[in-house]
Amino acid sequence: MTDRTRRIVIADDDDDIRALMVIAAGRAGAEVAAAVDNGVAALEAVRGGEIDLAVLDISMPGLNGIEVADAIRSDASTRSTRILMVSASVQLLTDHGTVADRSDGFIVKPFSPRLLSTRIREMLEDQTA
Repeated sequence: MTDRTRRIVIADDDDDIRALMVIAAGRAGAEVAAAVDNGVAALEAVRGGEIDLAVLDISMPGLNGIEVADAIRSDASTRSTRILMVSASVQLLTDHGTVADRSDGFIVKPFSPRLLSTRIREMLEDQTA
């Protein structure tokens, strides 16, 4: 396991949910490299380097979470970034060919900050194994 603090990007266009995500990430021991309200800014932050996990809302202005995930996966320099999708739509999260094939995990809104913190911690630990 590396001594480097695990870095994540959070993207959600709802200010309150984004703030809860930041708190959950801190509780998981992660450094929030960026907390943004749109997909374009999320992708730029991931491309900024050394991001271990991107937590992406599906419905965002600019690029949606699925488009951001596709861009992350298609770029050799960001391909290893884990992706956790968040949405209020269970169908979007579980449809084959949509999120299930583009992400490493998902959480349905509304979620508890404790659940999100646990999921972030698990995904970051899985990455170092």
